[in-house]
Amino acid sequence: LAYPDIESLPRTPELAVLCTPPAMAPELVAKLGQRGARTAIVVAEVVGEDRAAMLKAAKASGLRLLGPSTLGVLSPKNRLNASFAHVPAHPGNIGFVSQSGALCTHVLDWAHPKGIGFSHFVSLGEALDIDFADMLDFMGTDPATRAILLYIEEIKERRAFMAAARSAARNKPVLAVKAGRRARRSEAEAGRTGALAEHDDVWDAALRRAGILRVENIDELFGTVETLARARPMKGERLAIVTNGGGAGVMAEDALMESGMALCDLSENTKARLKAVMPASWAGDNPLDVQVDAPPQRYADVVRILGDGREIDAVLVIHSPNALASTTACAEAVIATVKKHGGNVLTSWVGHEAAEPARKLFAQGGLPSYDTPRAAVHAFIHMVTHRKNRDMLMQTPPESPTVFRPDRDAARQVIEAALGRGNGILSEPESKAVLKAYGIAASEVRIAKTPQEAGEISKQLGYPIALTVVSPDITRKWDVGGVALSLETAEAVQAAALGMTARVAERKPGAKVEGFTVQRMVSRQNARQLIVAVATDPLFGPVILFGEGGRAVEVIRDHAVALPPLNITLAHELIERTRMSHLLDAYFDRPAADREAIALTLMQVSQILVDHPEIYEIDINPLFADDKGVTAVDAHIRVAPYSGRPGFHLAIHPYPQKLEEESSLKDGRKILLRPIKPEDEPAHYGLIEHMTPDDLRMRFFSVLQSLPHSEMARLTQVDYDREMAFIATLFDDAGMP
Repeated sequence: LAYPDIESLPRTPELAVLCTPPAMAPELVAKLGQRGARTAIVVAEVVGEDRAAMLKAAKASGLRLLGPSTLGVLSPKNRLNASFAHVPAHPGNIGFVSQSGALCTHVLDWAHPKGIGFSHFVSLGEALDIDFADMLDFMGTDPATRAILLYIEEIKERRAFMAAARSAARNKPVLAVKAGRRARRSEAEAGRTGALAEHDDVWDAALRRAGILRVENIDELFGTVETLARARPMKGERLAIVTNGGGAGVMAEDALMESGMALCDLSENTKARLKAVMPASWAGDNPLDVQVDAPPQRYADVVRILGDGREIDAVLVIHSPNALASTTACAEAVIATVKKHGGNVLTSWVGHEAAEPARKLFAQGGLPSYDTPRAAVHAFIHMVTHRKNRDMLMQTPPESPTVFRPDRDAARQVIEAALGRGNGILSEPESKAVLKAYGIAASEVRIAKTPQEAGEISKQLGYPIALTVVSPDITRKWDVGGVALSLETAEAVQAAALGMTARVAERKPGAKVEGFTVQRMVSRQNARQLIVAVATDPLFGPVILFGEGGRAVEVIRDHAVALPPLNITLAHELIERTRMSHLLDAYFDRPAADREAIALTLMQVSQILVDHPEIYEIDINPLFADDKGVTAVDAHIRVAPYSGRPGFHLAIHPYPQKLEEESSLKDGRKILLRPIKPEDEPAHYGLIEHMTPDDLRMRFFSVLQSLPHSEMARLTQVDYDREMAFIATLFDDAGMP
């Protein structure tokens, strides 16, 4: 049936697909909204005034828009194909959301002959209204969707995305391809170590914090879809490899080792059982070479025995075609064994024409199949990494071993003074005053206006002296000869200052020299030089960078990035993601650095960012760290006026401390009413253990036998952007809640 206009429709549509010229879109959207339609798919590209008018009309009526410039939507289970895709989507349990229509058709074209299906297949187009956050909220709670795969080019609302992503990732695997890996830095940014946190590094940090696994390219995307559609969730990272050729097994093991993982060791019981079915030449190692002429029954026996091994989480079976064994018969043996005995089995039948019939058998049998051993290993790594990300997302952080009470007012006074000057640059003494207000130890530094004053100050501080030039126009002090170390006399300090003035005039004409910093050099023989920095990403806001510090920080480029706020667990995880974290351990006669002190420093910097949204850059380099603790040797902070809502400068809402309130019980005991924290999980378990069955039933609306960690994490790790839970705690004898 066809109707001339919207007014003639006999019923109000829930979903409308606009395939008209762009200029007609605003009027049609307005009329659909007036009729009570709920959603419209806008296929054409709508720009300029038409775009603004269309969005205004949609918001006026509450109509949701998908697009413009969208391929459309496919929901096979609901028998919906509101798209112009060239092939349909098979029913399945993977939700796919993409900003690229071309990639959508690419994925559909690949998945269709393989029989891989989707619960929902959505092309966002320009995501003018409906965006990733909406789709994550929907698919995250959709029982028909087992896993979610995203192709992201850009997002507009960081907090909505992070909140929806973290919520969905608690329930099911969420994986993402993020296009556009590198953005060019400006010349001004290049001179500051905070600029080491490139935009793509921040995307990595954001996806990791949300519990999302990032895959690198289209090939990995296809492998991931194959894994999500057919493999079981990985419970661990212990892999056994079965191969009929040693070379293929070695290549698979190499790919695993490149990721920092290793093959599992077989137990004595498993080895004993395998010896009865393996060739006599097998030495009990992993990978297991079943030999080139292995019959189908040998594959079946080996896969069955490995599947029984408690020390094994997954098995990768590799087969190279040859004239001594049937490719399809071996595949059928593996399929039959998995169907009868279970187990998490990945397969890689290598080759082209000879392997294709076996791959079709695996697709029909529901086993994941990969063209190469490397692709299979990468798929395994992705699933293991996802499990780790999800565990980190739901991990219960312990209470910080050291309680620090920041002097927020002292830091606020320093920051407001810098804002009042108009340049937003804190001097080194001011920067260190802010750090000290939050409990971060820092070396003493003084400012000298003239070379003569620098010499006099050095007499008061003692020797050796480190001298640096102070100028708002210089970011790379070493490049202009603006640093002098190990100065042993006042005369040497004065001469160095005079030399700096001359060198700056020669190498950077026009730079204003405001004076010199003078400080006694910190002598800590076993100290590691670290960097803790803050940069402000244009999308995700302030981020924290940690890594190896010193003068060569931009050359070494050993650092990791995290989104604040940080707890002690996230701080330790940030440290572990750097190569130099191993150097913090003891080696030779060098004692281990105090990791707890380093992690606490990261938490303290995180709290500075939470409390002071005006701060957009911090550079602590070097931060000395040894067995005695940490000391900030050099520090710089930049600030700018902030007029937004408290906490909204961060991508993740921090703990809302302002909601804390003291009160008293009827018996006079003081209590603190406050929002719940992830660290409250142990106390929450203690509370539940003392509740009566009736209380439990009223609280959870069911008879509760036990509460798993995953459920307790949902109760205590709330998203302060979306929900709130309050607890009451008693004050102890020391006056602490």
